[in-house]
Amino acid sequence: MGESRVKDEALQIIGLCQVLPRLVVFDLDYTLWPFYCECRSKREMPSLYPHSEGILYALKEKGIDMAIASRSPTPDIAKTFLDKLGIKSMFVAQEIFSSWSHKTEHFQRIHRRTGVPFNSMLFFDDEYRNIDSVSKMGVTSILVENGVNLGALRQGLTKFSQNSASSGI
Repeated sequence: MGESRVKDEALQIIGLCQVLPRLVVFDLDYTLWPFYCECRSKREMPSLYPHSEGILYALKEKGIDMAIASRSPTPDIAKTFLDKLGIKSMFVAQEIFSSWSHKTEHFQRIHRRTGVPFNSMLFFDDEYRNIDSVSKMGVTSILVENGVNLGALRQGLTKFSQNSASSGI
C-alpha cells in the first residue's frame, strides 16, 4: 500500500473518532523504523516501516501534535536519521536519550515541554516494559509488533476513546 493510500486510510480512521489525543508519542527503533540506531551508521539512508510515513502525515494534517520518546544510546544517529527522512520538524518534542526509567523520564520531559496531560497522550512502542510503565502514568499505550501500522493506529485511537470516556475527558 503506497504512502498516499496509507495516509488516506489513516485520515478516515482518525475522522471516525469522537475524541482524539492532543499528542501522539512514538518510539523510534522497531516502532517507526525497522532497526536499532546503534547498529547503523550516520552515513546510511534509513527507511521507515511501510505505514509510518502515511500515519505521521495524516496526524499532522489533522493538527494532532507528535513527539518522540526513545531510549536510544545513540541520539546523534537517531536525530540524523529523522533529518534525512525529512520528518524531524514534525515532532514538537524529541526526547532521545539512554535511560533505565522505561521512558517515564521521557514522558515527564515531554509533559513539561508541551503542557499536555498524560491522559491526553497516545503512545506507541515495541517493548512491553515501556508500555507497562507509561500506562501507569495515565498514557494510553499500544504495543506494536512489526512497527506502527494502520491496525495499531485504529487500536490506539479506539483505546484512547474508551479511556477518555471512562476518565471523563
